[in-house]
Amino acid sequence: MGSSLSTSSSMPTAESRAKVQHLIQDNKVVVFAKVSCPYCVATKALLKRKGIDYTSINVDTTSGGTTIFNTVKEMTGQRTVPNIFIAQQQIGGNSELQALNRTGDLDEMLRKAGALA
Repeated sequence: MGSSLSTSSSMPTAESRAKVQHLIQDNKVVVFAKVSCPYCVATKALLKRKGIDYTSINVDTTSGGTTIFNTVKEMTGQRTVPNIFIAQQQIGGNSELQALNRTGDLDEMLRKAGALA
């Protein structure tokens, strides 16, 4: 579960696709989020508790954020935020992140990504 964004404007472009790809490739952990989304807040809180240095793109406050959101949605098929990537792999949203944490698989993924000591 997560928050949806209106997608009535700002369709993906070649530039937005390249920007999103670079964000995902250049960062070990990337969270596409909204500032007021409770699921996004929970995701960021978990990563912070674990001491993870992550990149967060708040699509509701970032210039061109709607285009970025639509680009990520086009790439993944996921229509909600947060949309989380670890080591260039999309893992889903907060529910998936919390489930990975409960099983211990999250720490292993973060270690393999070099994001957790």
